[in-house]
Amino acid sequence: MSRRTERLNHLLRQEITELLQREAKDPRLSVMVSVTRVSVSADMHFAKVFVSVLGTEEEKKGLLAGLHAASGFLRRELASRLSLRYTPDLSFVYDDTMEQAGKVIQLIDQVSSSETGTQGEG
Repeated sequence: MSRRTERLNHLLRQEITELLQREAKDPRLSVMVSVTRVSVSADMHFAKVFVSVLGTEEEKKGLLAGLHAASGFLRRELASRLSLRYTPDLSFVYDDTMEQAGKVIQLIDQVSSSETGTQGEG
């Protein structure tokens, strides 16, 4: 990934986060949403926005629907805030990395506690 693409990913992540916190009016977006990362295509015409939220499956689905509905608004706002030749089309993907990390830590703790319990029996 080029340095320019990395900078654009970072800039888009910052701006989208700010827009969601301050400008979005959709009630589906009122949950605490985190933009975990942005990945811009090589031609910079498309951006995949990875989001994470703590909540139920219903809230997650509502969030993605709300983000899809707000994508035009977000793109227009990005175009007015950033001086880019082309503002990328936005697509939103749920990022479950934090949930997966929590499960891995839980498994490590279980293994660790079971090993500690069997050491004293020897």
